[in-house]
Amino acid sequence: MNIKLLAIGKTDNKQLQSLIDDYQKRLGFYIKFELEIIPDLKKVKSLSEEQQKQKEGELILNKIAPTDVLVLLDENGKQFDSVAFSNYLQKHMNSGIKQLVFVIGGPYGFSPEVYNKANGKVSLSKMTFSHQMIRLFMVEQLYRAFTILKNEPYHHR
Repeated sequence: MNIKLLAIGKTDNKQLQSLIDDYQKRLGFYIKFELEIIPDLKKVKSLSEEQQKQKEGELILNKIAPTDVLVLLDENGKQFDSVAFSNYLQKHMNSGIKQLVFVIGGPYGFSPEVYNKANGKVSLSKMTFSHQMIRLFMVEQLYRAFTILKNEPYHHR
């Protein structure tokens, strides 16, 4: 199985990007992982929130293959502790899917079309974080999940 993390807009904080790169590299020892950035929309000031969600939704859906399992990072999604999240990943790996795709949406969330295509929703917290921070948290949690599955000492139980 491959894991892809899709996100809208680049990370402009160099220190944050360095941490993301570090965990992305570590994750590569366990699974084929890709972080794909969808460029920010241009001229968003002239768009309503709904129009922006619609355009971002089209860009997201263009990156999804018919066989992909799509999971949205969404405040109303299911919350896991780290061990339960590792089990969630293991179930997907056992199911024989080719690619699991997690998506971080834009500032206003997802379009109805993206929600309709989604196979699930995961929430990292009830708190709100910047979209740039979520990338780091998600890549770190993926790495943590694989160390749990391999019984490695990174995660202290």
